[in-house]
Amino acid sequence: MQTDYDVVIVGAGPAGSTTALYATQAGLNVLLVDKKQFPRDKICGDAISGKSITYLKELGLLDCVERAPHRKVNSVLFSAPNGKSVKIYFKPSPENGNLHGYICRRLIFDNILFQAAQEKVDTVEGFTVTDVLRESGRVLGIVGRETGGASQEIRARIVVGADGFSSIISRKLGIYDMDPDHWIVATRAYYRGVSVDPEAIELNYIEDILPGYFWIFPADDGMVNVGLGMVHSRLKKKGIRLRYAHLEAVKAPHFRERFEQAEQIGDIAGWNLPVGSKRRVISGDGFVLVGDAAGLIDPFTGEGIGNAMCSARIAARVIAEALSDGDVSAARLATYDQRLWQRLGPELRLSYQLQKIGQIKPLINLVVSKAAANPDVADWIAGMMAGIIPKRELANPLTYVKLLFK
Repeated sequence: MQTDYDVVIVGAGPAGSTTALYATQAGLNVLLVDKKQFPRDKICGDAISGKSITYLKELGLLDCVERAPHRKVNSVLFSAPNGKSVKIYFKPSPENGNLHGYICRRLIFDNILFQAAQEKVDTVEGFTVTDVLRESGRVLGIVGRETGGASQEIRARIVVGADGFSSIISRKLGIYDMDPDHWIVATRAYYRGVSVDPEAIELNYIEDILPGYFWIFPADDGMVNVGLGMVHSRLKKKGIRLRYAHLEAVKAPHFRERFEQAEQIGDIAGWNLPVGSKRRVISGDGFVLVGDAAGLIDPFTGEGIGNAMCSARIAARVIAEALSDGDVSAARLATYDQRLWQRLGPELRLSYQLQKIGQIKPLINLVVSKAAANPDVADWIAGMMAGIIPKRELANPLTYVKLLFK
């Protein structure tokens, strides 16, 4: 391993590996490190959205996902606290035309991306970052060690923090931002023997966990990914123990029968999701943050892979431009923030509005009932998910009023 690179990327999940792949396209000398050994699991809903498919196609990796164990899904089933439900089929994305998404376990999906990156850049697994190298406020590299090894310094012209919600890079730089109003806590467990629609993901709104939801996603090999998520501040306010809420959801009247013959595989695991309902510090002198480290998870759906890959692509291009200019200052790298929020800002703001709507039980009941009874409402929701509704229309509250009360 060298000790001097153009770019050092900390974290080899979807955000880090995607950044590495796009950076190498620009001819940059890249090191990708991760504290784990691949393949490794990552607690997640395992949903690969249309946005992710856009980047997988660009990187020539969609066929790898198709060949790997997965489940293809073409619709989402929403259910309201009153028990009403509606199934909405995906519309083709304007970016890639796909009418479906994938459920691919992160044990498999992340390894596909990492193996692709490993073919093109230097990688070190089992490497724990302990500090950030700085001089006069500018980031110059990282300090860390391989398992059982001595501490070492690795210098880089730019450091990318792709190290998840508990990012050591953001912590060492003093910009870690754990805001309970913009933070979701979630559980996940795998089951076999659950009655499901094999082509639909489910988002079930249960009264006790609003504005969160209880999801049921069909996975490969007869497995089902089941979990729930809730805004951290509201969880604390209601005094909810999330693991207990997960078990209670499985036993709830609407779901009990479907889980009667189910076998839980492994334990219920929990994790944290910093959502993009607020802007955080994501760049500075000599560094950028991508993916969960940048707090880009969708506030409404909890999906983060698509936004992670989107941030990676934008970051890699800005980094290449900055290095070509010989300017890695905070002012130059702020171009990353600008482009990222221009791309993701409108949909993250909309998702935050929808999350707030999800706190109001009568409104959730109304939306689901209207979508079930009115094809125009269902069609509009499908278009919103696919990103084919004009942003100005999404930002106008009158749009929702006209749809729901026509």
